[in-house]
Amino acid sequence: MPAASVPPPAFDLTDEVRSALERGRAVVALESTIISHGLPRPDNLRVAREVEAVVRSHGAVPATIALAHGRVRIGLDDEALAAIAANANVVKAGVRDIAPVLVGGGYGATTVASTAHLAALAGITVFATGGLGGVHREAAKTFDESADLITLSRVGTTVVCAGVKSILDVPATLERLETLGIGLLGFGTDRFPGFYLADSGLRVEHRVETAVEVAEVMAARAASGTQTSALLVLNPVSAGEQLDPALHDRVLHAALDAAAAQGIRGKDTTPYLLARLHDATQGRSLAVNTRIISANAALAAQIAVAAAAAR
Repeated sequence: MPAASVPPPAFDLTDEVRSALERGRAVVALESTIISHGLPRPDNLRVAREVEAVVRSHGAVPATIALAHGRVRIGLDDEALAAIAANANVVKAGVRDIAPVLVGGGYGATTVASTAHLAALAGITVFATGGLGGVHREAAKTFDESADLITLSRVGTTVVCAGVKSILDVPATLERLETLGIGLLGFGTDRFPGFYLADSGLRVEHRVETAVEVAEVMAARAASGTQTSALLVLNPVSAGEQLDPALHDRVLHAALDAAAAQGIRGKDTTPYLLARLHDATQGRSLAVNTRIISANAALAAQIAVAAAAAR
């Protein structure tokens, strides 16, 4: 049966997305913070267009989500995509920021948390992103934990990602994922990926090999009443394409020290660290990031197609 419910009144769906949902076709949600805050200009607009093209090439409809002029936009035309990419005043909008940004009437780019939240309300069950937020290093002192985790514990969305960002405390994040009941599937791997790195050094209990298997797990979650939290499909970058682990660790530790010295914390930490990685690796981290996003979009489209066929 079609996955869509009636979207809330503040939602504007493109005709393409609305038609696909009404017909039970495959749709893949995409976040917009990657465009506004995660990638440098002008690469961000090029990558955003490429990722949408990847989703279409695998038989699904892309639905990039953002806030614009007091409305939730589910699917962006090229003009809106360009505005999110070019406007330096786009707000990085988590779930708690959605209402104020809507009232303010400006542009808001959705994070993993807010994208998953809004996608679920629109009836979109599959979401592709790069890496998730999680528990930050020194969280025992700072209590700094991404809002991604709480939101993913409340929505039944299937999220294709390359694990959590390697700048985080990965073991602590895995513990929180277990506590919050968020499901994990290693796609072709038994290892938990670390975004830029193929292997964070930690294991994943459940492994699948195909998009059809993921769709079967999704159906089993719905049938067993366990679709109350997200299902993370962990799609690692290949070992040959990952960032050099020694370089990654050296740059990361230097960036963490610099962030602490400058008093950078909270939601400003991740963009700062990613920018330092980009500069210090002479753009190699951007190339890895782009490959991750494209690969996850392709896999998410395949999963969405398989899930739609099963329905």
